[in-house]
Amino acid sequence: MSVISIIGAGSVGSTIAYTLVTSKVCSKLLLVDVVTERAQAEVGMIDYNETNDFDTVVEAGSFKKAGQSDIIVITAGAKQKEGETRLDLVGRNTGILNGVFNDMAPLNPKAVVIIVANPCDILTYIAQEISGLPRKQVFGSGTFLDTQRLRAYLSSTLNITESSIHAYVMGEHGDSQFTAWSAGTIGNCHIDSILPKDFNKQQCEDYVKNKAYKIIKNKGATYYGISACVKSLCSSVLFDSRHVCMISHYIPHLNVCVSLPCVLGKNGVELTLTPHLNEKENASLLGSASAMRNTLDSYRTKHDI
Repeated sequence: MSVISIIGAGSVGSTIAYTLVTSKVCSKLLLVDVVTERAQAEVGMIDYNETNDFDTVVEAGSFKKAGQSDIIVITAGAKQKEGETRLDLVGRNTGILNGVFNDMAPLNPKAVVIIVANPCDILTYIAQEISGLPRKQVFGSGTFLDTQRLRAYLSSTLNITESSIHAYVMGEHGDSQFTAWSAGTIGNCHIDSILPKDFNKQQCEDYVKNKAYKIIKNKGATYYGISACVKSLCSSVLFDSRHVCMISHYIPHLNVCVSLPCVLGKNGVELTLTPHLNEKENASLLGSASAMRNTLDSYRTKHDI
């Protein structure tokens, strides 16, 4: 029996839970929150099997039970405020993350952990350190959603279905992310041979990078898009689909977690696919990794870690 636990019953966690249940991805789903009544209330709204054919058992669970799941999705964390970058959240959400892993211990040694809380890349790195699990079993949602937004933008511009567009947002899930135009293809053609001559790449990248900030400004949070992404990631793990995904995972030569394409299967990250980047893109990747290492170092110095 496949079990997925979601830590955090806020707008993101509860939307992910609903998406997983209606998609019939797992046999059992546990929704866990430090405020037990909140998790119970969300379960009460999601679990209406008496009138529907959803087969997933949904429960408000404990942190201990969650630690024994096949997949643990961590959404718990302070919300990103208007005008606040994802990196600004480091201090607040690192403390929450430590508490979550302490409460779940000991973990199922085969569990796969998906970090959704922000700043995603830094929290993924920290989760790898404190979980005790192999690094490949702990990854973040990274630029999965950013990549989907990029493809949607290109699809609308070119009038070509998204599934035929292979373009990627890499690096940090945040302000230093970049589009790897040199690695982009549509069909078997390089993307530059299809884009209109007047296509503004910088405008496209800015749209993708800032879309979440605009949603947060007007709505307070983003949760529909990320819930669909997490459903896809969970499916790839549980069914060993081995899809190529843009997720945040550990890159040894960078000594940090960033999003590069990788093969995702039952053991987590099965293989990193290192793309050939041009000089500018490679500099962007190195700069993105450096920014996150500096943030990690500053946090450790401040907290004497």
